[in-house]
Amino acid sequence: MTKKIKAIRETSLRPRLRISSGGDIALGPGKVELLALVKQTGSISEAAKRMEMSYMRAWSLIQTMNACFKEPVVEAVRGGHQRGGAELTETGRRALELYQRMEEASLKTVQTDWQALRKLLRD
Repeated sequence: MTKKIKAIRETSLRPRLRISSGGDIALGPGKVELLALVKQTGSISEAAKRMEMSYMRAWSLIQTMNACFKEPVVEAVRGGHQRGGAELTETGRRALELYQRMEEASLKTVQTDWQALRKLLRD
């Protein structure tokens, strides 16, 4: 006789902010994760690997972000004998920080309604 195993359901709230500039998304959850990983690793290639995306996709996202802001958010150094790298510019660090603060503030703002909504969901 096999027992049915009830899947553990995790109930969570994940607001997804998207900042549009013209017809492009300047910042959103994926781009912010990419910025955070570039900041952490100093490498677009390593950030892309950790996100399980191609380097070309990561580079394309960075080019879009750079075009949306008055100043670039990421500066890359080409490879070679000393190996390349990437770092967030002051604009990139500030944009990342502000986005993360906005995300945190949005979670705090909706907590009362979120708790009420959770009571309507299955356990």
